Amino acid sequence: MSRVAIATDSNSGITQEEARRFGVTVLPMPFYIDGRLYFEGVDLSSEDFYEKLTSTKDISTSMPAVGDVMDCWNRLLEDYDEVVYIPMSSGLSSSCQTAKNFAGEEEYDGRVYVVDNHRISVTLKLSVMEARKMADAGKSAAEIRRILEKTAHDSSIYITLDTLEYLKRGGRLTPAAAMIGTLLHIKPVLQIQGEKLDTFAKARTMKQAKQIMLDAVASDLKNRFQGVPMSDMTISMAQIQSREEADAFRDEARLLWPEQEIIIDPLPSSIACHLGPGALAITCTKNLDDAYYA
Repeated sequence: MSRVAIATDSNSGITQEEARRFGVTVLPMPFYIDGRLYFEGVDLSSEDFYEKLTSTKDISTSMPAVGDVMDCWNRLLEDYDEVVYIPMSSGLSSSCQTAKNFAGEEEYDGRVYVVDNHRISVTLKLSVMEARKMADAGKSAAEIRRILEKTAHDSSIYITLDTLEYLKRGGRLTPAAAMIGTLLHIKPVLQIQGEKLDTFAKARTMKQAKQIMLDAVASDLKNRFQGVPMSDMTISMAQIQSREEADAFRDEARLLWPEQEIIIDPLPSSIACHLGPGALAITCTKNLDDAYYA
């Protein structure tokens, strides 16, 4: 039986401490603040990051350097026969395709398997945990990649923002549109279903935005995942500097799904800098069938 290592990047929201506990490897995402390079979860705490996020406009992200990715694979291949690498969705970054290209080189061919899982944050974290469980059950890296890519679209994410400022900073919204949206107190609801981040709806208040997201998840559970019992679904939330708001949102969700465990995680810093403080997300994901772990 091959020994299979599981690796991802910090867009999964998995901290370095959690990575050690889960038995996975997390490649930290690089980002620049006032021209200085930082690595998420390594040399800048979440508290310091959020302080800088609200006090400076010069924050940008970058995909992991190719050399860092390959160094990570090389280290793992010293102790493992195969590596499953699960980066953030190819629809949101070119880092997945870049990794796929290098995994095809002779030294990694048949040893490193890059998964285009079309997920990010708490949904990507769930995939990493499922990959670890499959590896522990004896699945090969090729089998794990096939299963994760086959089930990649069994997930939805809905996100609302407290401010449009950070979308404007990142060039994802024109200054004029941001100004109009701010004047009208618009709270956009965005969605990720499979790949790209798209507009889903517009709300005038955070309360209305949260209700739109709850209704959207309820609709997905009824229609997209028709016939799937709630015991086979995972509902998660993610937040940026809004834990109190997220706790209240979870209480609302529990009125709809009282038996469901709902975990709240922070959104990764590399995502937070594009969305801004106060962003709130809810996700629903179909769990892998037990047969995949056999």
